[in-house]
Amino acid sequence: MAESLKERIGKDLIQALKEKDEIKLTTLRLFSASIHNREIENKSHGGEAGITEEECFEILRREVKKRKEAADIYAKANRPELESREKGELAILESYLPAQLDSAAVSKIIDEAVLVVKPSGPKDFGKVMGEAMKGLKGVADASFVTRLIKEKLEKFA
Repeated sequence: MAESLKERIGKDLIQALKEKDEIKLTTLRLFSASIHNREIENKSHGGEAGITEEECFEILRREVKKRKEAADIYAKANRPELESREKGELAILESYLPAQLDSAAVSKIIDEAVLVVKPSGPKDFGKVMGEAMKGLKGVADASFVTRLIKEKLEKFA
């Protein structure tokens, strides 16, 4: 059986501790704490004490997004030392994400979604996005998908 994301994080956290890799250690501790908090939240809402693999990846994608946004903010504020730290944490977290699809594969899935939805124009963006994300969730950047869908729907206007 394949090792779960939570197990990989635990092993890598111990390895970072042994190697005294401060940025990796801090990043993985924060991510591990986010997973633990979700487990507690699930248990408090009457659910199981554990967490699914999909929930782990959802948390990971949220943490990646936070780091990207923080790096952008620090870049605009001319704080290169903080931007560099955020980018370091971002690289660590991104290494746990599944491989992302290339633009040709994403475009093909969007084309299939357009065929299913049969949009009449840009107002059907949400329908196309919903259909496309069924096949793209976790393997394509949502902002990239959004941009491609908008470009395709402009042709229907």
